[in-house]
Amino acid sequence: MRTERSRAHDLAEKHKGEAMKQRPIPAGYITAAVLYFAMLIWWQWEELDGTGKPQEAALFGIGLAVVYLLYLLACFMIEMPESLKTVPVVGRYGKMLGWLALIGIGTWYARPEAWGGYDPAVGFIFVGVYILGFGAAATITCFLYEGDKSSRLYALHRFVDVYPSIEKPDHHVRFRDKITTTFLVLCIYFAMTNVLLFGLSGQALDLFSGFRSIMAGASGSIMHLGIGPIVTGSIIMQLFAGAKIIRLDLTNSEDKAMYQGVQKLLVLIMIPIESIPQTYGFLDPAEFLIDAYGLGWANAVIVAQLFAGSYLVFLLDELVSKWGIGSGISLFIAAGVAQSTFVGSLSWLPTTSGVPYSIQNPPAGTLPMIFYMFRESTNAQMVSMNGFETILLTHVNPVAALFSSVVVFLVVAYAESSRLELPLTHGKVRGHRGKYPIRLVYASNIPVILMAALLANINMFTLLFWSHPVLSRTPFLGREGFLSLSAYIGTYEAGQTTPSGGFAWYSSMVNGVNDWLIPLLNQQGDIFGHTVWQIVLHVITYVALMTVGSMVFAKFWIDTTNMGVKDVAKQIERTGMQIPGFRKNPKVLEKILENYIPPVTYFSGAFVGLLAAGADLLGTVGNATGTGLLLAVGIILRTFEQIQKEQAMEMHPMLREFIGVS
Repeated sequence: MRTERSRAHDLAEKHKGEAMKQRPIPAGYITAAVLYFAMLIWWQWEELDGTGKPQEAALFGIGLAVVYLLYLLACFMIEMPESLKTVPVVGRYGKMLGWLALIGIGTWYARPEAWGGYDPAVGFIFVGVYILGFGAAATITCFLYEGDKSSRLYALHRFVDVYPSIEKPDHHVRFRDKITTTFLVLCIYFAMTNVLLFGLSGQALDLFSGFRSIMAGASGSIMHLGIGPIVTGSIIMQLFAGAKIIRLDLTNSEDKAMYQGVQKLLVLIMIPIESIPQTYGFLDPAEFLIDAYGLGWANAVIVAQLFAGSYLVFLLDELVSKWGIGSGISLFIAAGVAQSTFVGSLSWLPTTSGVPYSIQNPPAGTLPMIFYMFRESTNAQMVSMNGFETILLTHVNPVAALFSSVVVFLVVAYAESSRLELPLTHGKVRGHRGKYPIRLVYASNIPVILMAALLANINMFTLLFWSHPVLSRTPFLGREGFLSLSAYIGTYEAGQTTPSGGFAWYSSMVNGVNDWLIPLLNQQGDIFGHTVWQIVLHVITYVALMTVGSMVFAKFWIDTTNMGVKDVAKQIERTGMQIPGFRKNPKVLEKILENYIPPVTYFSGAFVGLLAAGADLLGTVGNATGTGLLLAVGIILRTFEQIQKEQAMEMHPMLREFIGVS
């Protein structure tokens, strides 16, 4: 009887293992390959239909794409032979050298015409063949995966394992060294924001102008993209993880390492995806660069600098996370917002540069403006020239913005210190009690970063589909595309990066009282001709999106950072603690935590989203935006707490061993 049960059990386990085993999906990899090459053919349709050098370049590019795709698939799926692994250089860098050889072939073919090449093909070869080909190869590899892992992302492990990154310290990093590293990274960041792009003309448009304080960086510098690619990659991975599209258990160390590795890969792809469309349409190269190397290579020079700057930001973020204090992304956001707030509060420069001081042109800073207005004008002048209205509402940094900034600071400081504490007692040591704190802002300020970055990307891509010379011809989405829906998606005035209509306008940031309160008080439309009711709908839509979106991202964030109910229950159980009056059982503990963590998570997301949107409605000093100011205050407070924690562990090594920090 036992033998039969044992055989039945083994058979069931065998069937379960077979069911768990991943198998290739022919429909998936065939569709991905067809879509990729169909896109290349659509891109080069006019050249393929023509004659001469353009047709030859198009055929060369598509042929190179076939070879490149097959080579990447081989690199992703096939291990280096054991006989070659021991060969110096080849064993470790063989695949990379082959990849560089293929890059070199395309680069040589598309070299400047002055050097005997055909430079109009540089955009198609580098974007269509190399960048999109890499994404297509990674997608096809996942569909071809065959193994017993829970997620198809493990198909990319050969790339993830060799991806260049900052190594973790193998010893305890002293507090002084962490402070020094963080300070040096901050200095490097500010230096990079002042390194202007070489060869950039003066006709540059900033697609992130309304979100610059959140995206960090500086317009026209090598930090033009800021933290955009990093945050966008994080958004995509969290959405996929939350929707269970990628089946990774983030409580498992192996799955979490794969999640982080693929996220790095996605950041690497997002950098050119965000930089190339901006370069080909909004960051125009200078004439001398075009004359020397041609338009294609002139644009490539700008893209290369943006790529280098964004990748350096990514490495600096890793450096701070592993060798410094806090997060590099948070550090850059706080630094940018602090700079904007300081300048907006205390700047003595006139509001309009090059024009003398006057009641109509007072100092740009809030405090100097108040001092100047009351010192240089009489009560009669203040009334007749709307001086009080200027001070309170219409100045570039009005008192309303200063008041809003102070309120946000105080509210965030109070919320960060508020927490719900669950009583705990040790299951074996009588009388030993403790508390588990659940913050009011449980999901931190990360949901607001993600939501603001999502809105920034919506603004960027709708602008690209509206005015980019190539993307504007995209079916349905582009302004000149087949069955265009761009009038509903988003419209823009010539030379502007702020939407003037469509969903992009309704979801865009409401930046201060001039965008909504002044038109409502005057019962007039705004500068784009919107009616009062459209302005009201704009305010409601923006506030609702920030609130609901932050709630959703709060849920995704705690699920991907070991802050969910099951993870917290395991953490409490490992310490030997339990809630008084209940059995020491993980399921019981999870059931109790279900009454606290999910509600606090949704509340914290709604709270920070609503607070950021409210601050945006009133405006903030230095145009730091409510979201930026909210993030900066929270970041500064948490960094201060972490510094205190690091100091405590430095003075008490036993505490470090107890917490488990090396």
